[in-house]
This record gives sequence, C-alpha cells and structure tokens, in this order.
Amino acid sequence: MKILITGGNNAKALKLMKAFPSHFVLLADYGDVPGIITENYAFSSLGLLNKDSIAHILLNFCITEAIDCIIPLHHYELEPLAKSAVLFGEYGIQVLLPNADVIADYLAEEKVTYQNFAVFIHGDQIFSTDGSLMPTNVSSELNGVFGYNNSDGLKLFTI
Repeated sequence: MKILITGGNNAKALKLMKAFPSHFVLLADYGDVPGIITENYAFSSLGLLNKDSIAHILLNFCITEAIDCIIPLHHYELEPLAKSAVLFGEYGIQVLLPNADVIADYLAEEKVTYQNFAVFIHGDQIFSTDGSLMPTNVSSELNGVFGYNNSDGLKLFTI
C-alpha cells in the first residue's frame, strides 16, 4: 500500500511513519521539499499552495503517484478532503478522515500539543504511540489520525 502524508516537512509527519512500517510512505508538502527517496519512504513536493483548489491538487497528485491512502495533516486540507472523500474513493483512494458531517467534532479550537496519537481505520485502532487501546465507544465509521492526552477526547492530529 502506498500512503501519502501531507505536511511532510513537519516532524509530526515523520512521527506518523511509525504507524505504517510495512507500507511505502510518501511525505509531501507544498513548496520546496527535500529530494530524498529510500526503500520505505520518499519526500515529494505538491507544488505551490492554492487553498482554493486543495482537493483538486491532492486528487491529481494521488492519481499521478498511484496513492492508495491519503492522510492530510494541514488544518486547511481537512474539510475540503472530507467533503471530497467519495470522489477520492471512486479512484480507489481512501481519505483517512472522519465523515464530513462529523469532522467538526474532531477539530481542535486552538493549537494543542498532544502527548500521543492513535490511528483508526473503520473504527479499528491500528496504532497508538503509547500502546494503549482507546475506549470501545468509537464509531465503526471512524477514520483518521487523532491526538490525545490522558484526559482529553480525540482530536485530529494536525499541523
């Protein structure tokens, strides 16, 4: 499986690679990106940032690069991609975000630093940084990478 993680120039994207040790990860960002290619990961540029056409830019990139799954980390990418998830799905690309109608519940109002993060695919937790299992009241439809602290609820892991 080939996974695209946006915000590839950020340390959070590098931390997220631990969740996918058996997949090829493409770390991409807007503007200048280091040209590094290894057996398990690579860096790539998404071109110039144009917030008005984020979904189009990312869909085109995913099709060109044969991406199977996209994990957006930039806050401004979340809602456009959640709303476009069905279109991405028609091309066989999974958008790892909650559904557009509930995504607002998982957005942090202010910038928060989380001690841990967990990855959910269709409600199943596939990874957490501290090895703990999250509560069982997670929806079976939940997708995404979520930051959490000891007492806080799940919020999308963004930069």
